[in-house]
Amino acid sequence: MAYAYDDQNIFAKILRGEIPNNTVLETPHSLAFHDIAPQAPVHVLVIPKGAYVNYDHFAAEASDAEIADYTRAIGEVCKMVEVAPGNDGGGYRLISNAGEAGVQEVPHLHVHVLGGRVLGRMLKKFDD
Repeated sequence: MAYAYDDQNIFAKILRGEIPNNTVLETPHSLAFHDIAPQAPVHVLVIPKGAYVNYDHFAAEASDAEIADYTRAIGEVCKMVEVAPGNDGGGYRLISNAGEAGVQEVPHLHVHVLGGRVLGRMLKKFDD
């Protein structure tokens, strides 16, 4: 099944300039901005500028230039907000939710960059 992109989602509106954001980084194919309801001291969203619903949609249909730009933008954001361990940051977590079971709230690919404190376990251990 092909993905249907909803161009009325909040990130599409941000990309069109209809909703303001607190930009961290903008590149030719990506936009990073502070989350309006942060879940950690550092909480930045990184989105591609293209109309992609989730990561598998992006991986299947984005151009090589878009993929390289998005990946590098995420790495640059981690350095900029000082969470990259290779640059003396304490570490970070990347989260990208997809679909109903993944609890995706906005149908536009986005990665949450979270850090600034110990984040604890991502999920509880699964017991059979």
